[in-house]
Amino acid sequence: MISEDVKLDYDDVLIVPDKSPIASRKQVDLEKRVAFGERAGAEFIGVPIMAANMDGVGTTAMADALRRHGIFTCLTKFHTAAELAEFFNGTSERGDFTAATIGISDEDLQKFVDAENRAKGRIKYACLDVANGYTNRFLNRVKKFRAMFPKVVVIAGNVVTHEQTTRLIEAGADIVKVGIGGGSVCETRVKTGVGYPQFSAIQECVHSAHRIGKAIVADGGCTVPGDVAKALAGGADFVMLGGMLAGHPEGGGTVISRFFHTDEVDECGKPIIEKREFVEFYGMSSKTANEKHFGGLQNYRSSEGRTVLIPFRPSLDDTVVDLLGGLRSTCSYVGAEKIGQLPEKSSFVRCNNTHNKVFQDLD
Repeated sequence: MISEDVKLDYDDVLIVPDKSPIASRKQVDLEKRVAFGERAGAEFIGVPIMAANMDGVGTTAMADALRRHGIFTCLTKFHTAAELAEFFNGTSERGDFTAATIGISDEDLQKFVDAENRAKGRIKYACLDVANGYTNRFLNRVKKFRAMFPKVVVIAGNVVTHEQTTRLIEAGADIVKVGIGGGSVCETRVKTGVGYPQFSAIQECVHSAHRIGKAIVADGGCTVPGDVAKALAGGADFVMLGGMLAGHPEGGGTVISRFFHTDEVDECGKPIIEKREFVEFYGMSSKTANEKHFGGLQNYRSSEGRTVLIPFRPSLDDTVVDLLGGLRSTCSYVGAEKIGQLPEKSSFVRCNNTHNKVFQDLD
């Protein structure tokens, strides 16, 4: 069976400007409220962006740095119970902007139990993370976790269809993670042929989630601040970022130096050598991640992630300021005084080319 409906990605749409009462970007309020009913984290109040639970992004240092900007972080699943407890016991504000991440093994569940006990109820958010959110095993794990922790806000995924979004919510998810194969270091679509254009996935999944009073986080596919704006304007309650927040000191990782010949020469006529610094970044289903965390890639599976060197970026604040500045500007173009108004204020036009790339490689 083939669906004949056209499905769209971020590169297939642009937001249409409209009459706006906003005289300055300073007037735009990027703080959003998302309610979770009876949960311990009953209400999120902050910028609706989440740092991904990936190596190089989902660290405790990143969580502390982003929290100062009102941005949420999902820690990697490789923190120990002791490390999680120490982090969440540090200050109550960490619990408002950080999720502990676990997989679906019994060991992962026990780790969360231990961490929660040691943290004395300060862990308000849990991210139940798997690459394939369509298995019965995952649904059953979400149900079991919900029964054990009725007060914890559950982020669960990943899926890309409205049917499975509904099933995860019925199993106990408060926020469904939407996106398969769109990440900058993900090769799932290359290796498996499985996926869904991200913009359409957002619009279809958010409809099912909002109908039941729940939320989604758009995970993967954003390469520039404009993509984040399109995701939020398309209805996503949150946007999860990996590659856009990678390469900073807060993400950890070794800084790697490389030397390159330039087209210039010094006063003696010798070629000028330029030093550049990079950080290794990889997908969590990559060979690199499997070797680091699981003793190697098993012979029954293939690597579904890339390992790349990305430029080292010394200032996370500069990256965040650029991102949030872009979102404020989006809101000013459509007349949204608050970022939560973006979906109702935005309309889209389909296109074949979103921006001029002639000098893109010079940045």
